[in-house]
Amino acid sequence: MAGDEISDGENAHPAATPQLRRRLGVFDSVMIGLGSMIGAGIFAALGPAASAAGGALLVGLAVAAVIAYCNANSSARLAALYPQSGGTYVYGRERLGPLFGYLAGWGFVVGKTASCAAMALTVGAYAWPGREHLIAVVAVVAITAVNYFGVQKSALVTRIIVFTVLAVLAVVVVVCLTGPDTGFRGLEIASGHGVTGVLQAAGLLFFAFAGYARIATLGEEVKDPARTISRAIPLALAITLVVYLSVAVAVLNALGADTLAAATDPLAQAVAAAGSEGLEPVVRVSAVIAALGSLLALILGVSRTTLAMARDGHLPRLLDAVHPRFAVPYRAELAVGVVVALLAATADLRGVIGFSSFAVLFYYLIANASAWTLSAKPWPRLVAVVGAVGCIVLAAFLPLASVIPGAIVLGLGAVIYAVRSSRRP
Repeated sequence: MAGDEISDGENAHPAATPQLRRRLGVFDSVMIGLGSMIGAGIFAALGPAASAAGGALLVGLAVAAVIAYCNANSSARLAALYPQSGGTYVYGRERLGPLFGYLAGWGFVVGKTASCAAMALTVGAYAWPGREHLIAVVAVVAITAVNYFGVQKSALVTRIIVFTVLAVLAVVVVVCLTGPDTGFRGLEIASGHGVTGVLQAAGLLFFAFAGYARIATLGEEVKDPARTISRAIPLALAITLVVYLSVAVAVLNALGADTLAAATDPLAQAVAAAGSEGLEPVVRVSAVIAALGSLLALILGVSRTTLAMARDGHLPRLLDAVHPRFAVPYRAELAVGVVVALLAATADLRGVIGFSSFAVLFYYLIANASAWTLSAKPWPRLVAVVGAVGCIVLAAFLPLASVIPGAIVLGLGAVIYAVRSSRRP
């Protein structure tokens, strides 16, 4: 995957640059990918997808997986050349110019900030239905406090969460497919929602794959990166797709497309509808744990990108501060926490999922455009083109309530960049 890059990448990192220790094999890399993907997204995204496409959300899930693979493939090739913190913020800057790097960083920050709100609202939906916003704000305050004192989710905790969530999802699938009312009533793929509904569902379900490119950023930490990353990405995506497809089929079977479309806590409702009310609290607790784990990781990532952009002058310099005792970007974390808390208090779960998908699709559009410049060989360029076109199409077919605010916020970022550039000598 990385062996066909053009030669100018060979000198991208001088020999004097400190390198991280190469210690991760294929299994560890796959686990990191699963930990980034299989989380709260599947607990929240099925409802909005069913509202868009009915039973045909299964087709949308497959489309989202294909685009996710292309995006991750492009990110992996870029990470092999630029194993730095910042992801597409770095790739866009190095391959396309400062404006595109900035726009990628801006898209990441605003998109993942919305993802944080979605995770917080997922906590609320499963922990206390009817008081989602209150619980969401409490969760954001708690996680921000934890981050402020330098507490991070360890690799061991990540594995525990992944295996716990996988076990609970397996129970959901078995219960919903073997319960007393199992007629596969929701599996009417030709549901009358058409191509538009399927593409909108794919864009919303893309949210559940968020985090897959985490593997691609490990180029400096894995043994034999070209071989390991090229194997780990398709393995992690394939496992995630099988899990998501199984859960989607099971929940559709238990609830039907119409009931699923109206649910904000679909997996909990599904086990209850399948006649296993006693398992509902287990599902709710699992969803809360998964969402809190995702929220912790997301706020960490957004605050660090915010710090990097503040250091480069793209965000207020006030945010460029590291706590002298806890060694965390505390001002960036507090700023992110305040914004996420406001969103969690006022926004709708489906709205923030759509907004997040729009901004993150834009982010990966820049990643694919950057990857297109790496090689003249047909296959890598085809993957980048499919990924880029897929991002554009899925973003365009998201609900207008997500597209319009997303376009405005991204446009605002471009205006800020232009104003700041015009003031520089």
